[in-house]
Amino acid sequence: MDSAAQQTCGDFAFDVFSRLCPSRGTLEDVTGRWGSLTVGALREGGTLRFNELRRRIDGVSEKMLSQTLHALERDGLVSRQAQPTNPPRVDYELTPLGQEIGERLLALIELVEGRMPEVLTARSRYDETCGGRGARAALYRGRRETGGR
Repeated sequence: MDSAAQQTCGDFAFDVFSRLCPSRGTLEDVTGRWGSLTVGALREGGTLRFNELRRRIDGVSEKMLSQTLHALERDGLVSRQAQPTNPPRVDYELTPLGQEIGERLLALIELVEGRMPEVLTARSRYDETCGGRGARAALYRGRRETGGR
């Protein structure tokens, strides 16, 4: 384990598998659907305004994007610069730590996108074998994530 990984928090080393470790919250902020898409969009686009981000991240509500940006800013991954103009202008960009995480996240996104034919084949095979249980579970999961719509 390198020295950065051996950093401690209270009486224990940072360990994302421990329910008490604060790294778990940061991992959740980064790897949640909106967090990963926000970090990915900022990694690709550089400095973006709120509405530019919202357009880039298809399907995110204003409220969810705002909450996501606040969480990522609190974690030190996103910086927010408010410009004293009329109307007000707020720019968001990744910090150096956010850039590093974003680079790794984009590599994962590219891997997932590149392997989607295999994923879709596996899903079809699973749905055929399990009599549609997988498709019903995916439908339920989709409804739950969008608030029942």
